[in-house]
Amino acid sequence: MSASASITVRAAAKINLHLGVGAPREDGFHPLTTVYQAVGLCDDVTATGELPGWDLRMLVADHVDAGAIPLDDTNIVSRAATLLAAHHDLPVHGQVSVEKAIPVAGGLAGGSADAAAALVALDRLWDARTTDDDLLAIAAELGSDVPFALIGGTALGTGRGELVTPVADHGTWWWVLVPSLEGMSTPAVYQHFDKLFPDASPTPPPADELLAAVAAGDPKALAPLLRNDLQEPAIDLRPDLGVLIERGESEGALRGLVSGSGPTCVFLCESGDHARDLAGALLRVGPEVVLVANGAVAGAHVVGGDRG
Repeated sequence: MSASASITVRAAAKINLHLGVGAPREDGFHPLTTVYQAVGLCDDVTATGELPGWDLRMLVADHVDAGAIPLDDTNIVSRAATLLAAHHDLPVHGQVSVEKAIPVAGGLAGGSADAAAALVALDRLWDARTTDDDLLAIAAELGSDVPFALIGGTALGTGRGELVTPVADHGTWWWVLVPSLEGMSTPAVYQHFDKLFPDASPTPPPADELLAAVAAGDPKALAPLLRNDLQEPAIDLRPDLGVLIERGESEGALRGLVSGSGPTCVFLCESGDHARDLAGALLRVGPEVVLVANGAVAGAHVVGGDRG
């Protein structure tokens, strides 16, 4: 490979159409039945071979809290590089630049998207030729949402969310996303779930009806079936999220929902025009940032670069 080799990989934010949570297992993780959907809010990760060492840089959108992103070895992109390099007995090397539009600690799996994109980019840059199964195993070691970020589309997640199976999805879905500059701790939300629901079943609620609505491609049928068992604890910790959901639904959203562990709220709409109208209405009454995204979109994939 020449020193000028460069690969850019795009990975999408996720929302959970269904997030059923069970009582914590012996290992401390909660069993999940979740339906992921990748939506058109994306980060781009570019890896180049120009430097012999390791260098990680971030370029963030205005609505992303740059101060919440570490640039040391604890960053999930650096961890992804370390695991991939160890798998192939390679040194960690390259310059990685992340153009970040997905909010941090927002319930949209932005870090997971970056990790998935980095795995794909570095695998190509290093010509490592990692098998799909091995790439998914490394992804699962990095975090529960990272395997889905590789696969994208719409998928059923089980285990702690890391066991991912694509599902039939014949719809074009439109969402309005309202992020918050103040993130939420995922562990704290799960701990509050345990406090609010000490007698939760060890088996998370199934998603069969919702999967049928997704396959049918009908947003009006999907809306009443959207579910997030972390929504009540998230709103209990941040009552403003409940106010925002009520506002979005009063402005015409088919349904409002906290995304994952929050604090981003998402609103299902009938069409692109409906989503843009709702976004405009919400901007007039308070939130500083309102985004429109469609789904489902692809998982981590190469969008540019050359082999030098």
